[in-house]
Amino acid sequence: MKINNIFDITGTKFPAGRLTRVMVGPGAPIEAEGFVMGYVTIFPQGSVPLHLHHQEEVYVILRGNGKIHVNDETADIKAGDYIYIDSDSTHLLENTSNEDMIMLFCYSPKGIVEHWQEELEGK
Repeated sequence: MKINNIFDITGTKFPAGRLTRVMVGPGAPIEAEGFVMGYVTIFPQGSVPLHLHHQEEVYVILRGNGKIHVNDETADIKAGDYIYIDSDSTHLLENTSNEDMIMLFCYSPKGIVEHWQEELEGK
């Protein structure tokens, strides 16, 4: 058994306005065989910018509200909603409120998605 605490993870602040703490995955406190999971605080008016990757993914909105864009669809989202995102789908999550949005993500298969490094490099 492995027990850790999300808030012990420093995480990475991204220019688009969020703090991502990878809980399970490469370089995280726990590494699973087949998936990556993280806890994200999206600051007011922040986002997970438009991107795509080969992994299928689920976002779980724990607090806050905003908009999700997947391919050509857009929907309002709120706490309690969860969104399944097919592999190779473009997607963007934005916090349209004045409060932090908290979300969990999980994607498979495991790996490090390219858009994180691209965003940090200003691409």
